[in-house]
Amino acid sequence: MVVDRCAGAVLTVRVTAETGSTNADLLVAADAGAEEGLWLRADRQIAGRGRIGRSWADGAGNLFASTIVRLRPGDPSAPTLTLVAAVALAEAVGAVAPGLATIKWPNDLLIDGAKLSGILLERGAGNAVVIGFGVNLASHPQLPDRATTSLADHGVAVAPAVMLDLLRDRFAAGLARWRGGDLHGIRMAWEGMAHPRGTPLRVRLPDGGEREGGFGGLGDDGALRLIGRDGAVTMVHAGDVCG
Repeated sequence: MVVDRCAGAVLTVRVTAETGSTNADLLVAADAGAEEGLWLRADRQIAGRGRIGRSWADGAGNLFASTIVRLRPGDPSAPTLTLVAAVALAEAVGAVAPGLATIKWPNDLLIDGAKLSGILLERGAGNAVVIGFGVNLASHPQLPDRATTSLADHGVAVAPAVMLDLLRDRFAAGLARWRGGDLHGIRMAWEGMAHPRGTPLRVRLPDGGEREGGFGGLGDDGALRLIGRDGAVTMVHAGDVCG
């Protein structure tokens, strides 16, 4: 276990050799009273999961880590933490691989269109939010519906512990910025690391339907703004960008 201080907060990192899911473990810990700033990293994660019920495959040398945020009165809405998490991870990856990865809404990182990482936010009991990060550092899974990649595929070697150090420092700074009322600045940082405005996107919705349009930036709550050919704006709050 490692205890450190960053941005005025105590950050505790626990490391385990193997677990089913770091998110599941921290949801239990949060329910038992674990404080904000606790991180859990696993060398192997055998029952990880991603957004929309997808599994997240184990891979030796990759990063599997989660942390706890305790919502406070006056905090911005909890879903906007996804922007904080995405920006922090993009900055951490950018520290070892400048200009290589871009953000895909809502919080995946891509390299040349292939998925490098994923982020999953889950609500716990009371005021707890658990945020999980999976990053393909040394290897990547083969998925039937999308291209995947790893930093090693692009000649970048980084250990999970090093990547977590980069991530937790940037996440702590982003969380302080979020609580300080600079959600607009966080959105602008997100957009600066994402697809350019006007990029054609196709979004698969949770009900199985699809929407198409040009990327029009983010709404105040982090929703995706899709601009149709007629100029009409559609706000998408949940879905999967697939093209």
